[in-house]
Amino acid sequence: TMQSSGHRFRDVEHHPLLAENDSYDSSSSEADMAERVWFIRDGCGMVCAIMTWLLVVYADFVVTFVMLLPSKDFWYSVINGVLFNCLAVLALSSHLRTMLTDPGAVPKGNATKEYMDNLQLKPGEVIYKCPKCCSIKPERAHHCSICKRCIRKMDHHCPWVNNCVGEKNQRFFVLFTMYIALISAHALILCGFQFFSCVRGQWTECSDFSPPVTVILMIFLCLEGFLFLTFTAVMFGTQIHSICNDETEIERLKSEKPTWERRLRWEGMKSVFGGQPSLLWINPFAGFRIRRILLRAKKGGPEFSV
Repeated sequence: TMQSSGHRFRDVEHHPLLAENDSYDSSSSEADMAERVWFIRDGCGMVCAIMTWLLVVYADFVVTFVMLLPSKDFWYSVINGVLFNCLAVLALSSHLRTMLTDPGAVPKGNATKEYMDNLQLKPGEVIYKCPKCCSIKPERAHHCSICKRCIRKMDHHCPWVNNCVGEKNQRFFVLFTMYIALISAHALILCGFQFFSCVRGQWTECSDFSPPVTVILMIFLCLEGFLFLTFTAVMFGTQIHSICNDETEIERLKSEKPTWERRLRWEGMKSVFGGQPSLLWINPFAGFRIRRILLRAKKGGPEFSV
């Protein structure tokens, strides 16, 4: 039975044909989708994503070349340099995984008569059809006007990662906010030590740059670090709270009453990060398949799935 767009889809979500990996008989099969790279061609999002990378690179430049390399303390420079650059690599890797991972998009145009017949619906079962992307919309899925797709457990669309944050990439987004917050805090601490060192040494030999240039570079880094730390720390806390309460940001803002069985606290964390607590939870490379990327390259390069 097809109801109006105001009705919610309920029982059919648990039907085998509407499991986590949707598939339907059309030209865009699940096998074809697995061979494509997920990427949103949104101008604003791409600019924001590039800006994110440039700001991290700028922070790395100031930390490395303005503060650490000129330092006379060898081990201070080595330890902080390795730590900061490792955190930066983890942050940018998490950003890439968030941006290039399918957030849980429902296949477009699967609300066909053939697919409906295959569902073998029981009398009284209700489904919800999205009028915008013509797809059968599972419970807790919402349509994103930027991605132009319905996204499972959509939390929000983030322009800084040029993607929606949903069921399949929320873990990487949480890691991205965590690592950005850590490198921002680290940069602010290093700036504090550097200012103290330069003032105590009367700005002689504290940097390879002139004192005015050094001050300007460090002030910009402090502003960037403070803003990024504030934003990402709040976002990280919000995401963890949402995961532990099994409630997305959209559901919270709309005050939607849960019609599903909530996974609370550790069950919610394990559902997002996968398995029991381990170091894999904070590893953005977990699950990355280089072999699959090479196979895509041999087939003529990646395609855009959106």
